Amino acid sequence: MSAARPEIQFIQPEGPLMPFVESFYLFRYDAAVIDGVERVDMGQIRFMLKGSGVLTFPDGHSEASRPVMVNGAGTAAASYHVDGPFHCFGVSLRAIGWKSLIGLPAHEVADTILDGADVLGPEVLTILEQLRGLDTLEEMIALVEPFLLARRRKVPATHLALARAVREWAASGEPGIEALYKLVPMGPRQATRLCNEYFGGPPKHLERKFRAIRAAMQIYQGVDPREVAEPFADQPHMIKEIKHFTGHTPTTLKAGIDPVLAVTLDNETFHFLPDVIPESVDEDD
Repeated sequence: MSAARPEIQFIQPEGPLMPFVESFYLFRYDAAVIDGVERVDMGQIRFMLKGSGVLTFPDGHSEASRPVMVNGAGTAAASYHVDGPFHCFGVSLRAIGWKSLIGLPAHEVADTILDGADVLGPEVLTILEQLRGLDTLEEMIALVEPFLLARRRKVPATHLALARAVREWAASGEPGIEALYKLVPMGPRQATRLCNEYFGGPPKHLERKFRAIRAAMQIYQGVDPREVAEPFADQPHMIKEIKHFTGHTPTTLKAGIDPVLAVTLDNETFHFLPDVIPESVDEDD
């Protein structure tokens, strides 16, 4: 398939991978040079089917792509440059999925590209070659799912309770980290440590991120920015926070928006609620 314009397709998982994977996606863009902005997100596994490039992180440092990449959680929007054509099959991980499938403390590898062969084993390079011979996202998912299922590690029950609490807190929009602490069966110090390990940052950072992404979604979907600014100190503060976490201002959310960001802001809950945890999740006693 040729992609004269950027094309991205998402499929959300079903069955036992639901607690671990937010979505599978296939991005295709056959331009010779591609520059874009990547909004803040959870961890990713990316198979570079075609193309290579550089990701520039919020602190200004840049890292080259790998054939198979594990991207740590982001602390703010990043920019990328790719020599195309660029085709990528990706796995967007939930916080539980990061811990279970990757196993590294998320905050220690935030804003970082890790070599997938080092993290996941050399088998991923064989999988990459097989993916390059496939055409559809469905075929790619069928190939990768067994590998991911075999990597699952059990997650302690108290950690699952924290992830559920963060989800409820994010969905409620109730301000203040004290509102989160009321929901968790542990002290603030342990809750903060686990937020760092699972989500890549402390509760205060999560509060800022969820608030900014929620505001960006509302503005992109047509809500008046003056209404959206209510949870912020003032409208300039809102603009600054949206820019920090998405790479866009309220104005550019409507004009010249990155096509991938546009998809993730088009659905009220897509990439926003951090975890869905069915009863089938394996827990440690």
